[in-house]
Amino acid sequence: MSVPKVGEITHYNRSLSISIKYIDSLKFIKRNSQEDNYPTRIYLLKGRLYYDSDNEKLALNNFINALKYAKEKKNKRHIAIAEIYLAYLNNYIGKHTEAAKVLQYYYDNANFLDNNELEHIRLNLASTLLDINKLQPSLKLIHEGLNSTSKNGETDRYNQYLSLFGMYNFKSKNYQIAIDNLNKSKNYFSRQQNDLNFNYALLYLGLSYWGLKDKEKAIECFGKIDYNIQKTNNIFPELKEVYPYLIEYYKENNNKEKQLYYVNRFLTIYKKLDSKFRYISRELPRRYDAPKLLQEKENIIREIENKKTISYVFIGFLLLSLSLLILAYYRSKKAEKQHKKIARDLLQSIADNHSENKVENSENITSTDNLKDKTNRVIAEDVAETILKELNLFETKEHFLKKGITLTTLAKRIKTNSNYLSEIINTHKEKNFNVYLNDLRIDYAINRLAKDKKFRSYKIPFIAEELGYNNEQAFTLAFKKRTGTPLSIYLKEIEKIKTNSE
Repeated sequence: MSVPKVGEITHYNRSLSISIKYIDSLKFIKRNSQEDNYPTRIYLLKGRLYYDSDNEKLALNNFINALKYAKEKKNKRHIAIAEIYLAYLNNYIGKHTEAAKVLQYYYDNANFLDNNELEHIRLNLASTLLDINKLQPSLKLIHEGLNSTSKNGETDRYNQYLSLFGMYNFKSKNYQIAIDNLNKSKNYFSRQQNDLNFNYALLYLGLSYWGLKDKEKAIECFGKIDYNIQKTNNIFPELKEVYPYLIEYYKENNNKEKQLYYVNRFLTIYKKLDSKFRYISRELPRRYDAPKLLQEKENIIREIENKKTISYVFIGFLLLSLSLLILAYYRSKKAEKQHKKIARDLLQSIADNHSENKVENSENITSTDNLKDKTNRVIAEDVAETILKELNLFETKEHFLKKGITLTTLAKRIKTNSNYLSEIINTHKEKNFNVYLNDLRIDYAINRLAKDKKFRSYKIPFIAEELGYNNEQAFTLAFKKRTGTPLSIYLKEIEKIKTNSE
C-alpha cells in the first residue's frame, strides 16, 4: 500500500537518480540550518523514494536516520512519520501485529498529523488488520474510507479501499462480491498505470476465482502478475503466493514446459524476496527495536523482578511434577517386580502340584459330618448333600467354561432352586456365586495356559471366549483380581521359563 506524504517532492516523478540528486542538493544547502525539519525531512524524502522504488534496504537506512534526527530535534510529527514508515517495513517482513500497534496508536493519537496523513494511516491500518484476520475492525475502517474518499472525490484512494473491500470479502469467502469489487479497482489501476495496486487487485482477484474453483480465470490473473513483475521488476512479499498456484495448475494439465518455467520464476522471485527479507529482518530489530528496548530496560527489569516469584513457583511445580513422575515410575517398576514374583509363584505351585494361591480348587464336597453344622436349618441335609455333589460334578467336568451360566441356569441344571444353591455356595465355598464362577474359570486358565502351548498361542479374545467370558476385558480384569498379577506378565513369565528350560 502507499505511504504517508511528508511534503511535496519536486522531482518525484522523474527518475530515481535525478530525484535523489535533487534531495541531496537540499542536504548540502540546508547543512547549517537550525530548522527542526532538517536533516530529518531529507532522510524521510529519500526513504520514501527508495521505498516506492522497491529498495527496502536503502529505505530502512534513511528511515532510521530520520528517526534519529527527529528525536534529537524533538519533532513529534517527524518521529511519528518515521515510525509509521518503519511499521510498513515490519509489514513487509510479516510482523503485522507489531505494525498494527504502531498504526493504531498514531491513528488514534496523532492530532498533529494532517488529514491526508491520517487517511494514509487508516488505509494501511485497514490492510494490516486484514493481514492478521481482524476482519470486523478492518471492515469498519474500510467503510469509513469508502465514504470519506467518495465524498471528497479522491478516486485513487477510493479504489484502494475498494481493493481492500474485495480482500475482506475474499477472506470472508464471499468470492463473487470480492470479484465484483476487485475487477473495478483492477480496471481503474490499469488505466492509471499503478503497477503495485494493480498487482494486488489481480492477486486477490485470482485467489477469489480459485475459491470459486474457476481455475482458468485465476491462472489468467496470476499470469498477468508475473508478466507485470518481469516488466517492472517491482516485487512484493505476497508474490510468493502466486507461483505455487501456477505450478500446480500446469502440473495438473501436464504442461511440463509451463510448469518448469514457473518453477524457475518462483525460485528467482523467492531468492530476491529472501535477500530483502533477511536484511530487513536483521537490521530492523537491531537498529530500531534495540534502542526502544534499551529505553524500556528499567521497566523490564522491574517486571522481571516481579515475575521471579512466579518463576520460582513454576520451577517448584515442575520439580514436584518431575518427582511425582519419578515416584510413579519406581512404583510401576516395583509393582511390575511384584507381579512377576506372583506369576513365578503361580507357575511353581503348578509344577509342585500345590497351590498356595488356590490354583487348584481344594473345596470339594464337604464331609457329611460337617454338613449339619454348615447348612442352614431351612435346607434339609440330604438336599444340601445332593447340591454339593452336583457342584463337584460341575467343577470336575468343567461345565463352568460354558457361556451364559447364571445362578438361575445352574440351579435348573442341578434341579434345585436358586435360593438353596446360593446358600450352599455362600456357606460351603465361602464366596458368592459370581466370585465362585470366576475363580473356577481363572484357576482353569492358570493351569491350562501354563501347560498347553497351543492354548497359550491363541489371541486373548479367543481364550476369553473359551473360558466362557463375553469379552476380553472381563477376562483380564477377573484374572488380575484372582491372581494379583496382570495376564500379560503371567504369559511373559511362562514364555521365559519355557525358553530357559529348552
